[in-house]
Amino acid sequence: MEKILNYFTIEGALGGSQDWFTNVVMNIGGCAAATACDSCIYFALHQGQKHLYPYDVEHLTKKEYVQFAMKMKPYIKPRMGGVKKLSMFIDGFSKYLRDVGDTRISMNGFAGDHTADEAKALIKKQIDAGFPIPYLMLKHRNPKYKDFVWHWFLCFGYEEKRDGFFIKVATYGTASTFVLKDLWNTGYEEKGGLIQYTAAQ
Repeated sequence: MEKILNYFTIEGALGGSQDWFTNVVMNIGGCAAATACDSCIYFALHQGQKHLYPYDVEHLTKKEYVQFAMKMKPYIKPRMGGVKKLSMFIDGFSKYLRDVGDTRISMNGFAGDHTADEAKALIKKQIDAGFPIPYLMLKHRNPKYKDFVWHWFLCFGYEEKRDGFFIKVATYGTASTFVLKDLWNTGYEEKGGLIQYTAAQ
């Protein structure tokens, strides 16, 4: 079984990328803000929430994406040690949503100390309902995940195979596919986790 959300591209890139940020602090540590920006664009495109993106969502450009990220920066500020708690993302993004008049979207944190099977169940539920999932990974024992250490990215699909449950994620303007169990079980006590979006009807 496979379910992939209809994502979006910006000048050939899958979603946005913090590599485009010319602001040094955002270029180094703007992954959480970028994840919130991508969420807004997805909601604007696919759930009719046009007020979440201040530009023309039907004609996405890198220039306007960068401008949008700078609008998001005060809400989800890069900081010493990074946006390393789910609550930091939720608090900051909630303030942005409130300031643009959104009363529909709410968020809950899903801590990384849940089991991989519990994370699988949540991801399936969210993707099946049409919601991408912000994912925070802190440390990981496996060096193959080095580009995703201390990093926020957005999960937008899954596939169940005989050899595991795979998730598809977007970051840096590209897609990557991982075995959830391997990614989730980091080998460290300090965990990240997921953000669960819900929407009022």
